[in-house]
Amino acid sequence: MERRSDWYTHPKYYEAIFGTDTEKEMDFLLAVNERLGTGGSLLLEPACGAGRLVEEAARRGMKVVGYDISEPMLEHARRRLKPAWRRRVRLFQSRMESFSAPEVQGQVDLAFNLVSTFRYLDSEKAARDHLESTRRLLKPEGLYVLGFHLTEYTRDTFERERWVGRVGRDTVICNTREGLPDRRLRRSPMRNRLRIRGPGKDMLVETDWFFRTYDLAQARRLFRSAGLRVRAMYDFDYRLDSPVGRGSNRLDRIFVLQPAG
Repeated sequence: MERRSDWYTHPKYYEAIFGTDTEKEMDFLLAVNERLGTGGSLLLEPACGAGRLVEEAARRGMKVVGYDISEPMLEHARRRLKPAWRRRVRLFQSRMESFSAPEVQGQVDLAFNLVSTFRYLDSEKAARDHLESTRRLLKPEGLYVLGFHLTEYTRDTFERERWVGRVGRDTVICNTREGLPDRRLRRSPMRNRLRIRGPGKDMLVETDWFFRTYDLAQARRLFRSAGLRVRAMYDFDYRLDSPVGRGSNRLDRIFVLQPAG
């Protein structure tokens, strides 16, 4: 069995697991934009990865700015764009806490980051820097739709998720484990294993890292410190008419953020 250590260098297998809700996610994002935001057509995706949502937005006629730290992911994103869509898309290599685009500052209608990538930012300063730089790119009534899992600090068991996908004749099995959170250090250990099996192929891609932790109060304080207010909260079911209330025990949250003004 072949072993590798970074799942972000394998965009096609990454997308076999995380690319299944693309149309549903874009439907939700554009509906939120119409209901709570400007309804405009300039979109921004921090940490755009392999470009599935960039492609979907461009296919629907949106203009899109995207960036990611991984060049293999960005190359995959560029290759997937049809020639007619490329003129509406600009992709950059950048970290989340330091991205700037003066040419669109104050012009973005809708920014989005849906799958907990935000939790890679490993300090309060890095998270605030990212939120503030994104806020500066938004129009005054623009939105940042930010999704990640909140932390239950009292849990005493690991959290595990498993998905199965396919790429051609290859089967991709993904197992993710989040260890016990450390409230003082504000982090929890993560491990992801991608097992890819197919004709003449048996590969294991194992990636380890730490995610920053947030309960709801910590997230709200951070948003306020970055000059953002919470307009609404949803969960990963992406139902526009079913917002999450303050008393919900759901840990998967999508925050609809807007400049505080």
